[in-house]
Amino acid sequence: MPLDAVFRDEWGRVLASLVGYLGDFDRAEEAAQEAFAIAAERWPISGMPPNPGAWLVTTARNRAIDRIRRERTLAEKIPLLPVPEAAMDDLDECVFKDERLELIYMCCHPALSLEGQVALTLRALGGLQTAEIARAFLVSQETMKRRLSRAKSKIKAVGMSFEVPDARQLPERLDAVLTVIYLIYNEGYSGRVDLSAEAIRLGRLLTGLLPDEPEARGLLSLMLIHHARRQARFSGEDLVLLDDQDRSLWDMRQIEEGRAVLDQALALGGRGPYVVQAVIASLQTHERINWRQVAELYRRLVELTGSPVVELNRAAAIAQAGDPVAALRAVDSLNLHEYLYFHSTRAELLRRLGRREEARAAYGRALRMATSTPERRFLTRRLENI
Repeated sequence: MPLDAVFRDEWGRVLASLVGYLGDFDRAEEAAQEAFAIAAERWPISGMPPNPGAWLVTTARNRAIDRIRRERTLAEKIPLLPVPEAAMDDLDECVFKDERLELIYMCCHPALSLEGQVALTLRALGGLQTAEIARAFLVSQETMKRRLSRAKSKIKAVGMSFEVPDARQLPERLDAVLTVIYLIYNEGYSGRVDLSAEAIRLGRLLTGLLPDEPEARGLLSLMLIHHARRQARFSGEDLVLLDDQDRSLWDMRQIEEGRAVLDQALALGGRGPYVVQAVIASLQTHERINWRQVAELYRRLVELTGSPVVELNRAAAIAQAGDPVAALRAVDSLNLHEYLYFHSTRAELLRRLGRREEARAAYGRALRMATSTPERRFLTRRLENI
């Protein structure tokens, strides 16, 4: 297996083990990076060890101990390290404790800003470099570096414990974890496919660590089903709506995997918002979509979330089910005037009802708010064809 593949597979596990062992995020990162650098030098010559993750952890721990010993101001920390000294090549090939769940909960601690949670999760669990995360979120590397620095400083300042929260805190903290992963996915869904794939990888990791949590499976199912249609969503720089997509471009194997994960979530009693969204996504892959059923599921999702954006999606489903008048009435009741898709949805409903001048004005408002090239091209065509 190439070193970069090992890095992707082992980085989160190695870093989690080191953070738990050293109690210091920055020192753990430095030690992990040093261990991977040593591996890059040695493994092409000596070959990859049977358990690369254990080799990396052992090497990183030894290097961290050496570094602490050399730093005279931190000498008092040496007696606190809970393992005996080890030589660099004295490798522990046993399966080491997987502490990634603790690291996920630390990264998504509610004391951190949402931006900090996202950046730290991608850095710590995904192993993405600061420059990669900055490019994905369209900010400068320096801006992203500051976000990561603030998040790590906050962890130290409030003394966040490296452990899974107790049962009373678990729902709130799990919601934060799911939100962060879904936000990462949505950033990729807008065009940065690698980031979507990273969110799916994190979703798989979370379901492996929390096999009995239906909402974790619901989120993974939702991402898998949406991601399966990524090749059909665009034709060159043109946005392609669901009804017009070439289904031969859909990844049916991934859709079936998403449906299987959804079945598992439902079997676990899942009825939360991510499970409901996954059911909607699954229904939308059927050859004949039952839009009345989709609209009803959106109604349930509104009850769960109270989100006006979900209500907007419900209105669109009502229109697809054949009642654009009721759909427009629902849209006009929403206070989403700064939201692009409010205006594009309203424009489409007005167009269907033959109210051309109003539709043209609504499409124009949406076009002025659009930022991506596919959206602007789509809205321009709609405006020209009224």
